Amino acid sequence: MDWNIALKGFKAYLRLEKSLSPNSIEAYLHDILKLTQYFVAEKEQISPLQVKLEHLQQFVRWVHELGMSPTSQARIISGIRAFYKYLLLEDLLTQNPAELLELPRLARKLPDVLSNDEIGTMLAAIDLSRPEGHRNKAIIETMYSCGLRVSETVGLRLSHIFVNDEFVKVLGKGNKERLVPIGRPALQAISQYAQGNRVHLNIDPRFSDILFLNRNGRQMSRQMVFIIIKELAEKIGNKKNVSPHTMRHSFATALVESGADLRAVQQMLGHESITTTEIYAHIGREYLRDTVKQFHPRA
Repeated sequence: MDWNIALKGFKAYLRLEKSLSPNSIEAYLHDILKLTQYFVAEKEQISPLQVKLEHLQQFVRWVHELGMSPTSQARIISGIRAFYKYLLLEDLLTQNPAELLELPRLARKLPDVLSNDEIGTMLAAIDLSRPEGHRNKAIIETMYSCGLRVSETVGLRLSHIFVNDEFVKVLGKGNKERLVPIGRPALQAISQYAQGNRVHLNIDPRFSDILFLNRNGRQMSRQMVFIIIKELAEKIGNKKNVSPHTMRHSFATALVESGADLRAVQQMLGHESITTTEIYAHIGREYLRDTVKQFHPRA
């Protein structure tokens, strides 16, 4: 089996069985192409089924010498592991050469978060007299209330908002559905937008059930949400690294700092593994330590 055939099968596996987005699939394929580039550079003619752990270890050293950051190295290794896991599942290999491949140690950087007051200041800075004002307010209220990813926000459907039960149905990574509670301020903001500005749009029939629409009556892009939040942060003079994901971090941090169960937070965020959610436990400990320093007489 040559690399082209293996990559074609891997692509189909990621799309059909793992239900990954086109962007995620491209990222995985790019990681494997990096490995093939290494073999070309080293003038080694080797098929994917002939690769051993020693080859992969040499490749990791090569990537390191290229000056790639530990985060980029870890992503590439993760892609290679997924590729060889696929070959193993297809019974093309009896042993996974990437199983013992070590990831570089990563410094765990805590993400920037916004306090409830900072969120409130951003919301107050929105010009509600503009056509997109109520929409932008509803977007921020919803993201902060539910901890949604930006892709989940722009894909949110009117039919998935259960007002009486105060829940929204969210389509997350891998097309996995989950129910997330939504607060009354967010529901009120959605209602004001849906019954006001949204009604006056010339809505493309293909997007009639999508909640947040652009001025052309179509689904908003993730980039547009990024720009909206970035510009609002700049408008109020917030110096933090604010992005749509900041809303998600702020949602989770607010819950953990208030004593919420980590498993409940994991379910609401749609994390597959509890270890991904555990970063917010670290944020909680930082908060507690800073609180002691600030208020304890002998800290």
